[in-house]
Amino acid sequence: MKTPILVAALAVLAAGPALAQQARDQIRAVGSSTVFPFTTTVAENFARTSGMKAPIVESTGTGGGFRLFCAGVGTQHPDLSNASRAITKSEIETCTKNGVTAITEVKIGFDGIVLAVKKGAPKFDVTRQQVWLALARQVPKNGQLVANPHQRWSDIDPKLPNIAIEVMGPPPTSGTRDAFVEMVMDFGCKDFAEIKAIADSRARAQACAAIREDGKFIEAGENDNLIVQRLVAGQGVAIGIFGFSFLEENIDKLQAKHVDGVEPSFENISSGQYPVSRSMFVYVKNAHAGVIPGLREFVSEYVSDRSMGENGYLEKKGLIPLPKAEREKVRSSATNLTPMAM
Repeated sequence: MKTPILVAALAVLAAGPALAQQARDQIRAVGSSTVFPFTTTVAENFARTSGMKAPIVESTGTGGGFRLFCAGVGTQHPDLSNASRAITKSEIETCTKNGVTAITEVKIGFDGIVLAVKKGAPKFDVTRQQVWLALARQVPKNGQLVANPHQRWSDIDPKLPNIAIEVMGPPPTSGTRDAFVEMVMDFGCKDFAEIKAIADSRARAQACAAIREDGKFIEAGENDNLIVQRLVAGQGVAIGIFGFSFLEENIDKLQAKHVDGVEPSFENISSGQYPVSRSMFVYVKNAHAGVIPGLREFVSEYVSDRSMGENGYLEKKGLIPLPKAEREKVRSSATNLTPMAM
């Protein structure tokens, strides 16, 4: 009796890869909380128009999404990774090491990172330098860098209100956090003599990027909706950091701050005038095309004019469309699953 059982067991093990290929009939996407509502909207439209199952979309943060996406090829791994920044060299190296060697990069449009408060809160606008002075772990004082002593916005500039500094933002795994550090923190620190005096480039970058950990900056998780909810429900005058699309969806509850004198509007983000603007991406694992039903068709829906074009349904969700020429180039690359340079 043992021999047939052993043979059957070996047969199941041998068929493992084949069974795995049939184990999933639903597209799976992971990644950025900012891109999450866009991909979810495309998933809903795809299911309604194609008759296929709606893709599963998980909000894991950009960095967390790439870790899952780059872990390998096979139906146990996701097919798509949403990202609120471009994939990094080290992430590409991880993908390559794990056999994920053909990836199509799909730039879906633009977004802005906003600093917003609940409606009715005292109005005041900020510069990127003031934001850095509010949030940096160390700030200049008497020719050296010291632990950030600023407790209230008026400590930074007497023209700012006498309100306690309280900022809610994303964790280090978030692409929004990466973009915020690059476009706000790195820019805000650059003109200080104490920063310029740091000879080692890595130490200088660390001094600009490090965010204080004394409770003035609160990591509110990967879910931008949670930041919005906490802003609205809070008693204080907290500032939230999240994508423009979440401001658009909650414009009746929130008001955004001008940054460096520029309002975070659709027009200012699309023109690049708003200083905290960025590109949004979706990355496709080409090896899963033909294995996961509907993957090619889903990508085609994503890059269609009715989706990411001007007046498309993603624009109504707050995505700023690409210029027409760039959009057509992206569409060609995405529908043909043209691999990016690795």
